[in-house]
Amino acid sequence: MNDSPSKPGSEIKKVALGISGGIAAYKAAEVLRGLQRAGCSVRVAMTKRACEFIQPLTFRALSGTHVIVDDYSPDNPDPIAHITFSQTVDLLIVAPATANIIAKFANGVADDFLTSTYLACTAPVLIAPAMNPTMLGHPATQRNLTQLRQDGVHIVEPDSGEMACGTIGPGRLNDPERIVAAALELLDQRGRVKDLASERLLITTGATREELDPVRFISNRSSGRMGFAVAEAAMSRGAEVSVVAGATTVNAPHGVHVVRALSADEMREAVMKELPKATVFISAAAVADYRPTQRASTKIKKSESSLVLTLERTRDILGEVASARTNGLLVIGFAAETNDVLINAREKLRAKNLDVIVANDVARADAGFDSSENAITIVSRDAQAPLDLPLMSKLGAAHRILDEIVRLRAKSSRQR
Repeated sequence: MNDSPSKPGSEIKKVALGISGGIAAYKAAEVLRGLQRAGCSVRVAMTKRACEFIQPLTFRALSGTHVIVDDYSPDNPDPIAHITFSQTVDLLIVAPATANIIAKFANGVADDFLTSTYLACTAPVLIAPAMNPTMLGHPATQRNLTQLRQDGVHIVEPDSGEMACGTIGPGRLNDPERIVAAALELLDQRGRVKDLASERLLITTGATREELDPVRFISNRSSGRMGFAVAEAAMSRGAEVSVVAGATTVNAPHGVHVVRALSADEMREAVMKELPKATVFISAAAVADYRPTQRASTKIKKSESSLVLTLERTRDILGEVASARTNGLLVIGFAAETNDVLINAREKLRAKNLDVIVANDVARADAGFDSSENAITIVSRDAQAPLDLPLMSKLGAAHRILDEIVRLRAKSSRQR
């Protein structure tokens, strides 16, 4: 069943997920779950060849609805399934999209349920190709992909890497998280309210690096995923967004203004330069608390059995921003903790005089550093009880954080 949360009063987005016959078909289960966590209702259609790689029962158990392979099958409970799939959904996704299904889409072939659904679909279409590198590079496949782009189909480009056949190259299905993110962006464009159109967000993300010498540095495991997810979500809701990013292991969302700053000092300088233009500051970066008191100008040689380092505190960027706020600036912090998560988060909220703090347990294996998902607790200064959210995609968590910003702005307007 769809066990994902959705915002009170929000319209649940309806997504049709088509699965064609490739080895990557099993990854469609991750796409389905990611969409559910973002609050979408998902129905599934499979080609007969897809059923040879993964059984429809898997998707029926996950979606809670009948999986259509053949709409003429006597066990199909929906007599107008082709209409339900094609004209009552907000988005059609096909993942994986094989060379065969791409060729059929591009040339208007309708010889099974999924291809017929594509031709009758009135919603946006998103496909995620997956195939052998040679097949992907073939002129026929490239011609078909060009035709689909001209037809308005959105494409999540395949990744590069080792294929099931042992070949290395482009053609591997892109990460399910990226497919879900692309789908949510299309859904946002189709129906999301631009409730942050008057806001200018300044976000920090990623890890800082404090150098010991030209080779070594002190850092942490932050990937930048959460901060970039907040940036992506905010842009989809109409906000102007700037990100000051340290070291990250993921790419920034398309179109976001990024300023790179590797050390804590560099990040503070960049933040203070960008801050006068901001109406909301979100500190999602993992800024080093300490740095070496001295940086060696040459590589420290391995000459002793031990090495003693003297460290000093770095500047408190979040604290400085909160204490110097003007003109109704909202200040949101993150508390990445491994124990006493809520207690420590509340203390940080009080000590730094923040409007909101987002607490998460980074010791969790399913929601720690570099995970595509997060389980957060949102603690607001004006709220009696924290908002404890279940495990969801980081993009979904980002939207819940932004919902809190919208709530605070609305409350401030009523009090004027």
